[in-house]
Amino acid sequence: MQKEHMGKKKRENFEARQGASRGAPTRAPRGAARVGGNDAAQTEGGAVIGRNAVRELLRSGRAVDKLLVQSGEREGALVPLVGEAIARGIPVVETERRKLDMLAGHVPHQGIIAMAAEKEYVSVEQILEIAAARGEKPLVVIADGIADPHNLGAVIRCAEGCGAHGLIIPKRHAVGLTPVVTKASAGAIEHLAIAKVTNIAATVEKLKEAGLWIFAAEAGGSDFRHTDMDLPVAIVLGSEGAGVSELVRKKSDFIVSIPMYGKVNSFNVSTAAAVLLCEAAYQQRKGRS
Repeated sequence: MQKEHMGKKKRENFEARQGASRGAPTRAPRGAARVGGNDAAQTEGGAVIGRNAVRELLRSGRAVDKLLVQSGEREGALVPLVGEAIARGIPVVETERRKLDMLAGHVPHQGIIAMAAEKEYVSVEQILEIAAARGEKPLVVIADGIADPHNLGAVIRCAEGCGAHGLIIPKRHAVGLTPVVTKASAGAIEHLAIAKVTNIAATVEKLKEAGLWIFAAEAGGSDFRHTDMDLPVAIVLGSEGAGVSELVRKKSDFIVSIPMYGKVNSFNVSTAAAVLLCEAAYQQRKGRS
Protein backbone atom coordinates (compact mmCIF):
# COMPACT_ATOMS: atom_id res chain seq x y z
CA MET A 1 0.00 0.00 0.00
CA GLN A 2 1.75 3.20 -1.12
CA LYS A 3 1.38 6.76 0.11
CA GLU A 4 0.48 8.03 -3.36
CA HIS A 5 -2.70 5.94 -3.18
CA MET A 6 -3.83 7.50 0.08
CA GLY A 7 -5.29 10.58 -1.57
CA LYS A 8 -4.09 14.16 -1.23
CA LYS A 9 -7.23 15.79 0.11
CA LYS A 10 -7.28 14.13 3.55
CA ARG A 11 -3.57 14.80 3.97
CA GLU A 12 -3.97 18.49 3.07
CA ASN A 13 -6.99 18.86 5.35
CA PHE A 14 -5.14 17.24 8.23
CA GLU A 15 -2.01 19.39 7.75
CA ALA A 16 -4.13 22.54 7.62
CA ARG A 17 -5.94 21.52 10.79
CA GLN A 18 -2.68 20.68 12.56
CA GLY A 19 -1.25 24.06 11.64
CA ALA A 20 -4.27 25.81 13.09
CA SER A 21 -4.24 23.63 16.21
CA ARG A 22 -0.60 23.90 17.28
CA GLY A 23 -0.25 25.86 20.44
CA ALA A 24 -3.99 25.85 21.04
CA PRO A 25 -5.36 24.96 24.46
CA THR A 26 -6.62 21.42 24.90
CA ARG A 27 -10.12 22.63 25.74
CA ALA A 28 -12.55 22.62 22.82
CA PRO A 29 -13.45 26.07 21.46
CA ARG A 30 -16.95 27.23 22.26
CA GLY A 31 -19.43 26.02 19.68
CA ALA A 32 -17.10 23.40 18.22
CA ALA A 33 -18.69 20.20 16.96
CA ARG A 34 -18.09 17.16 19.14
CA VAL A 35 -17.03 14.10 17.23
CA GLY A 36 -18.65 11.50 19.45
CA GLY A 37 -21.81 13.22 20.52
CA ASN A 38 -22.55 13.77 24.20
CA ASP A 39 -20.43 10.86 25.51
CA ALA A 40 -18.15 12.69 27.91
CA ALA A 41 -18.07 12.66 31.71
CA GLN A 42 -19.76 9.28 32.13
CA THR A 43 -18.30 7.05 34.83
CA GLU A 44 -18.40 3.52 36.13
CA GLY A 45 -16.26 1.25 38.27
CA GLY A 46 -14.74 2.81 41.39
CA ALA A 47 -12.57 0.11 43.02
CA VAL A 48 -8.91 0.18 41.99
CA ILE A 49 -7.36 -3.18 42.84
CA GLY A 50 -3.75 -4.19 43.48
CA ARG A 51 -0.48 -2.44 44.25
CA ASN A 52 0.51 -1.29 40.76
CA ALA A 53 -2.95 0.03 39.93
CA VAL A 54 -3.21 1.88 43.28
CA ARG A 55 0.28 3.33 42.82
CA GLU A 56 -0.63 4.74 39.40
CA LEU A 57 -3.93 6.06 40.75
CA LEU A 58 -2.11 7.99 43.48
CA ARG A 59 0.39 9.32 40.95
CA SER A 60 -2.39 10.52 38.68
CA GLY A 61 -3.71 12.93 41.30
CA ARG A 62 -7.29 11.73 40.83
CA ALA A 63 -9.54 11.96 43.88
CA VAL A 64 -9.50 8.92 46.17
CA ASP A 65 -12.24 8.39 48.75
CA LYS A 66 -10.34 5.89 50.92
CA LEU A 67 -7.69 3.20 50.90
CA LEU A 68 -8.62 -0.28 52.13
CA VAL A 69 -5.63 -2.22 53.46
CA GLN A 70 -5.72 -5.80 54.69
CA SER A 71 -5.40 -6.02 58.47
CA GLY A 72 -1.83 -6.72 59.53
CA GLU A 73 -0.40 -5.98 56.05
CA ARG A 74 1.04 -2.48 56.54
CA GLU A 75 4.52 -3.54 55.58
CA GLY A 76 6.77 -4.11 52.60
CA ALA A 77 5.49 -2.74 49.30
CA LEU A 78 2.36 -1.35 50.96
CA VAL A 79 4.28 1.06 53.21
CA PRO A 80 4.94 3.82 50.60
CA LEU A 81 1.38 3.56 49.27
CA VAL A 82 -0.12 3.94 52.73
CA GLY A 83 2.33 6.75 53.50
CA GLU A 84 1.39 8.68 50.36
CA ALA A 85 -2.30 8.25 51.10
CA ILE A 86 -1.87 9.56 54.66
CA ALA A 87 0.19 12.51 53.36
CA ARG A 88 -2.65 13.42 50.99
CA GLY A 89 -5.25 13.16 53.72
CA ILE A 90 -6.84 10.02 52.25
CA PRO A 91 -8.43 7.82 54.94
CA VAL A 92 -6.68 4.46 55.34
CA VAL A 93 -8.97 1.74 56.66
CA GLU A 94 -7.74 -1.64 57.87
CA THR A 95 -10.09 -4.25 56.44
CA GLU A 96 -10.53 -8.00 56.80
CA ARG A 97 -9.27 -10.07 53.91
CA ARG A 98 -12.74 -11.49 53.41
CA LYS A 99 -14.14 -8.06 52.58
CA LEU A 100 -11.28 -7.32 50.17
CA ASP A 101 -11.87 -10.67 48.47
CA MET A 102 -15.55 -9.81 48.00
CA LEU A 103 -14.75 -6.40 46.52
CA ALA A 104 -12.07 -7.77 44.21
CA GLY A 105 -13.98 -10.81 42.98
CA HIS A 106 -11.47 -13.08 41.26
CA VAL A 107 -8.82 -10.36 40.91
CA PRO A 108 -5.74 -10.70 43.18
CA HIS A 109 -5.87 -7.59 45.38
CA GLN A 110 -2.42 -7.98 47.03
CA GLY A 111 -3.83 -6.61 50.28
CA ILE A 112 -4.88 -3.20 48.97
CA ILE A 113 -7.87 -1.63 47.20
CA ALA A 114 -8.52 2.07 46.60
CA MET A 115 -12.05 3.38 46.38
CA ALA A 116 -11.57 6.08 43.80
CA ALA A 117 -13.67 8.80 42.34
CA GLU A 118 -14.72 7.15 39.09
CA LYS A 119 -12.80 7.86 35.92
CA GLU A 120 -14.38 10.45 33.67
CA TYR A 121 -14.86 9.68 30.01
CA VAL A 122 -13.85 12.29 27.48
CA SER A 123 -15.34 13.14 24.10
CA VAL A 124 -13.74 11.82 20.92
CA GLU A 125 -12.99 15.40 19.96
CA GLN A 126 -10.96 15.80 23.14
CA ILE A 127 -8.86 12.79 22.13
CA LEU A 128 -8.06 14.53 18.83
CA GLU A 129 -7.22 17.71 20.75
CA ILE A 130 -4.66 15.78 22.78
CA ALA A 131 -2.89 14.82 19.54
CA ALA A 132 -3.07 18.41 18.27
CA ALA A 133 -1.68 19.79 21.53
CA ARG A 134 1.28 17.41 21.25
CA GLY A 135 1.82 18.34 17.60
CA GLU A 136 1.37 14.68 16.62
CA LYS A 137 -0.67 12.79 14.09
CA PRO A 138 -3.61 11.17 15.87
CA LEU A 139 -3.18 7.54 16.90
CA VAL A 140 -6.52 6.29 18.19
CA VAL A 141 -7.66 2.80 19.18
CA ILE A 142 -11.26 1.69 18.66
CA ALA A 143 -12.40 -1.35 20.67
CA ASP A 144 -15.34 -2.68 18.67
CA GLY A 145 -17.10 -4.97 21.14
CA ILE A 146 -14.32 -6.36 23.35
CA ALA A 147 -16.15 -8.35 26.02
CA ASP A 148 -13.39 -9.72 28.24
CA PRO A 149 -12.19 -7.22 30.89
CA HIS A 150 -8.68 -8.69 30.96
CA ASN A 151 -8.39 -8.18 27.21
CA LEU A 152 -9.63 -4.59 27.39
CA GLY A 153 -7.23 -3.83 30.24
CA ALA A 154 -4.34 -5.27 28.25
CA VAL A 155 -5.35 -3.24 25.18
CA ILE A 156 -5.39 -0.08 27.31
CA ARG A 157 -1.89 -0.89 28.54
CA CYS A 158 -0.67 -1.45 24.96
CA ALA A 159 -2.30 1.76 23.73
CA GLU A 160 -0.82 3.91 26.48
CA GLY A 161 2.60 2.31 26.15
CA CYS A 162 2.67 3.02 22.41
CA GLY A 163 1.72 6.66 22.89
CA ALA A 164 -1.83 6.43 21.55
CA HIS A 165 -3.88 9.55 22.18
CA GLY A 166 -7.00 7.73 23.27
CA LEU A 167 -9.29 4.73 23.21
CA ILE A 168 -12.91 4.56 22.06
CA ILE A 169 -15.31 1.95 23.46
CA PRO A 170 -19.03 1.37 22.80
CA LYS A 171 -21.76 1.87 25.39
CA ARG A 172 -23.41 -1.48 24.73
CA HIS A 173 -22.45 -5.09 23.98
CA ALA A 174 -18.94 -4.64 25.40
CA VAL A 175 -17.18 -4.45 28.74
CA GLY A 176 -16.89 -1.05 30.40
CA LEU A 177 -14.23 0.29 32.74
CA THR A 178 -14.69 -2.20 35.54
CA PRO A 179 -12.27 -2.82 38.42
CA VAL A 180 -10.97 -5.90 36.58
CA VAL A 181 -10.16 -3.73 33.54
CA THR A 182 -8.32 -1.27 35.79
CA LYS A 183 -6.30 -4.08 37.35
CA ALA A 184 -5.46 -5.65 33.98
CA SER A 185 -4.22 -2.32 32.64
CA ALA A 186 -1.59 -2.25 35.43
CA GLY A 187 -2.24 1.44 36.01
CA ALA A 188 -2.19 2.54 32.36
CA ILE A 189 -5.88 3.46 32.51
CA GLU A 190 -4.93 6.48 34.64
CA HIS A 191 -2.92 7.96 31.76
CA LEU A 192 -5.09 7.25 28.71
CA ALA A 193 -8.07 9.30 27.53
CA ILE A 194 -11.10 7.05 26.99
CA ALA A 195 -14.31 7.93 25.17
CA LYS A 196 -17.54 5.93 25.35
CA VAL A 197 -19.83 6.30 22.34
CA THR A 198 -23.30 5.18 21.38
CA ASN A 199 -22.45 4.03 17.86
CA ILE A 200 -19.01 2.89 16.72
CA ALA A 201 -19.90 2.99 13.01
CA ALA A 202 -21.12 6.59 13.25
CA THR A 203 -18.00 7.54 15.18
CA VAL A 204 -15.85 5.99 12.45
CA GLU A 205 -17.57 8.23 9.90
CA LYS A 206 -16.92 11.30 12.06
CA LEU A 207 -13.26 10.36 12.43
CA LYS A 208 -12.95 10.02 8.66
CA GLU A 209 -14.48 13.47 8.24
CA ALA A 210 -11.86 14.75 10.68
CA GLY A 211 -9.11 13.38 8.42
CA LEU A 212 -8.28 10.07 10.06
CA TRP A 213 -7.67 6.86 8.15
CA ILE A 214 -9.44 3.82 9.58
CA PHE A 215 -7.54 0.51 9.72
CA ALA A 216 -9.60 -2.52 10.74
CA ALA A 217 -7.60 -5.47 12.08
CA GLU A 218 -9.05 -8.56 10.39
CA ALA A 219 -7.93 -11.71 8.60
CA GLY A 220 -7.54 -11.53 4.83
CA GLY A 221 -6.26 -7.97 4.73
CA SER A 222 -2.99 -6.36 3.69
CA ASP A 223 0.19 -7.31 5.55
CA PHE A 224 0.60 -4.67 8.26
CA ARG A 225 4.36 -4.57 7.63
CA HIS A 226 3.75 -3.19 4.13
CA THR A 227 1.02 -0.77 5.14
CA ASP A 228 1.59 2.98 5.35
CA MET A 229 0.44 4.10 8.79
CA ASP A 230 2.45 7.32 8.89
CA LEU A 231 -0.90 9.10 8.85
CA PRO A 232 -3.64 10.22 11.22
CA VAL A 233 -4.75 6.71 12.19
CA ALA A 234 -7.54 4.92 14.03
CA ILE A 235 -6.99 1.17 14.49
CA VAL A 236 -10.15 -0.91 15.01
CA LEU A 237 -9.90 -4.08 17.11
CA GLY A 238 -12.87 -6.42 17.06
CA SER A 239 -14.51 -8.66 19.61
CA GLU A 240 -12.96 -11.93 20.73
CA GLY A 241 -15.42 -14.08 18.77
CA ALA A 242 -16.85 -12.15 15.83
CA GLY A 243 -14.01 -9.74 15.18
CA VAL A 244 -14.72 -6.30 13.73
CA SER A 245 -18.42 -5.86 13.04
CA GLU A 246 -19.45 -6.01 9.39
CA LEU A 247 -20.69 -2.42 9.20
CA VAL A 248 -17.53 -1.01 10.79
CA ARG A 249 -15.40 -3.17 8.50
CA LYS A 250 -17.21 -1.78 5.45
CA LYS A 251 -16.70 1.78 6.66
CA SER A 252 -12.98 1.27 7.27
CA ASP A 253 -10.48 2.54 4.72
CA PHE A 254 -8.23 -0.52 4.94
CA ILE A 255 -8.16 -4.03 6.34
CA VAL A 256 -4.81 -5.01 7.86
CA SER A 257 -3.65 -8.44 8.99
CA ILE A 258 -0.77 -9.97 10.92
CA PRO A 259 0.79 -12.93 9.08
CA MET A 260 0.51 -16.20 11.03
CA TYR A 261 3.01 -19.03 10.60
CA GLY A 262 1.85 -21.58 13.15
CA LYS A 263 -1.20 -23.76 13.57
CA VAL A 264 -3.45 -21.08 15.08
CA ASN A 265 -5.01 -18.56 12.74
CA SER A 266 -5.08 -15.45 14.92
CA PHE A 267 -3.64 -13.71 17.97
CA ASN A 268 -5.48 -12.68 21.10
CA VAL A 269 -6.91 -9.16 20.61
CA SER A 270 -4.47 -7.58 23.06
CA THR A 271 -1.51 -9.26 21.37
CA ALA A 272 -2.71 -8.03 17.99
CA ALA A 273 -3.09 -4.55 19.49
CA ALA A 274 0.53 -4.57 20.66
CA VAL A 275 1.85 -5.62 17.25
CA LEU A 276 -0.18 -3.11 15.22
CA LEU A 277 0.22 -0.19 17.62
CA CYS A 278 3.98 -0.66 17.84
CA GLU A 279 4.20 -0.52 14.05
CA ALA A 280 1.96 2.54 13.77
CA ALA A 281 3.87 4.35 16.53
CA TYR A 282 7.19 3.49 14.88
CA GLN A 283 6.09 4.76 11.48
CA GLN A 284 4.72 8.00 12.90
CA ARG A 285 7.92 8.71 14.84
CA LYS A 286 10.70 7.44 12.60
CA GLY A 287 11.05 10.74 10.75
CA ARG A 288 11.40 12.85 13.87
CA SER A 289 14.73 14.28 14.86
